[in-house]
Amino acid sequence: MKVIVLSESSADEAAIRILVDGLLGIGTQGIPSLPLRSRGWPSVIKVLPSVLMRLHYQTDADALVIVADSDDSPTHQNTHDVPGGENDRCRLCQLRRVVSAVKGRLRPVSGRSSIKTAIGLAVPAVEAWYLCGLNPQINEATWTRKLQSERITYTRRTLKEDVYGTDRPTLDIETQHAVAAATRLANDISILEQLFPNGFGSFAQEVRSW
Repeated sequence: MKVIVLSESSADEAAIRILVDGLLGIGTQGIPSLPLRSRGWPSVIKVLPSVLMRLHYQTDADALVIVADSDDSPTHQNTHDVPGGENDRCRLCQLRRVVSAVKGRLRPVSGRSSIKTAIGLAVPAVEAWYLCGLNPQINEATWTRKLQSERITYTRRTLKEDVYGTDRPTLDIETQHAVAAATRLANDISILEQLFPNGFGSFAQEVRSW
């Protein structure tokens, strides 16, 4: 299965592919000739329409995975999924809106089916996923309380420091630690679904529905 991963860094893309493979129970392939490296949330949402259209019209990719950090934006809630409940500041809602709009404009291509998609939101950052199970305080519910002005024991900066040993890792160090964390988590993905039910749990359901 050919799956393209679009996230905030190439290190995260490598780690997320491992998680996707764990969810599917198979090893997926990428498309080496397609440059999808990006950096940060603004880049992800900006390039998403062109990436999705290019994959549909110019490749034989089966699926596109998109994962972004929530940072200090609202965490996704089940109430966002009901008609009229979408939150304009929620990044998962924003990404879903873009994907839906682009898919609605895509013309059928002879010999291929519509490209599958799955969207994840790492709360507050993908480093929280990498630390999942190692620190019981790191989960969606705790960060949501932080956004409501409750004092908690970590920040986005300390998450990076705990994963990489620094808040400004080189790409090589970032990739090494991200891949190691994803490999650990792929052996028991249920813990990510339990502790990050909206940002990762909904993503896992989408991937498994393929």
